[in-house]
Amino acid sequence: MRASLIQIAVDPDESVNSRRQRAASLIAAQRGADLVVLPELWPVGAFAYTAFADEAEPLQGPTHDIMAKAAADAGVWLHAGSFVERAADGTLYNTALVFTPEGERAAAYRKIHRFGFDQGEAVMMGAGEELVTVTLPQTTLGLATCYDLRFPEMFRGLVDAGAETLIVAAGWPERRRAHWTLLARARAVENQSYVLAVGTAGTHAGIQQAGHSIVVDPWGEVLAEAGADEEVLTVEFDPSKVAATREQFPALKDRRLGLAPPETGE
Repeated sequence: MRASLIQIAVDPDESVNSRRQRAASLIAAQRGADLVVLPELWPVGAFAYTAFADEAEPLQGPTHDIMAKAAADAGVWLHAGSFVERAADGTLYNTALVFTPEGERAAAYRKIHRFGFDQGEAVMMGAGEELVTVTLPQTTLGLATCYDLRFPEMFRGLVDAGAETLIVAAGWPERRRAHWTLLARARAVENQSYVLAVGTAGTHAGIQQAGHSIVVDPWGEVLAEAGADEEVLTVEFDPSKVAATREQFPALKDRRLGLAPPETGE
């Protein structure tokens, strides 16, 4: 399976619409890939809180439509990163979208864990409530966004729902880049899954982004890692390695905690 992680740079001097069109062009260049992944809140910038309300869109708004067309034009499964969604009741969400190679929306995931410690995203946006997986011909994706990476119970839930490849779209700051790499590898090892984690480059509201998108295999080995600047990280991996790893080293079968209690008779 071939995946391309587009580590797009967010430049405050570039308009949101211009960046949408540029992202579509970058996706078009990935024809031949099976899966293309964009990062978190790339249209506006993950830390550009003051722009969230002005740039919010309905679920099927400009970003949705441009990304749907881009997926169809390239003939790829597309995790289109996330954007600021404004729901019908006015609530803002950090929402990720996945499209089929025909340009049909396959899934929408509203970020569950909001970052900010009682400010920023944590107070400006609603929290998602549902774990989301997407079944591709080659593998089942489990969707997560940025701060979600710090909550291992979420990823165990995705694995229980059938996920074999964990996608993390992020806008991760440079000052915590060591955590980004460490946690991506930890989620891969403990869940015996691939982790495809893609971040942004550039600067969001004065916050330097880490970049360093990374692909980790089920044993925790780094298959590919980007640098700090805008680039497309392309990697080929074997989805069947997940089942093989879980069979060869069946640690998940030895779980004792976090499982549903056994049913008892009357």
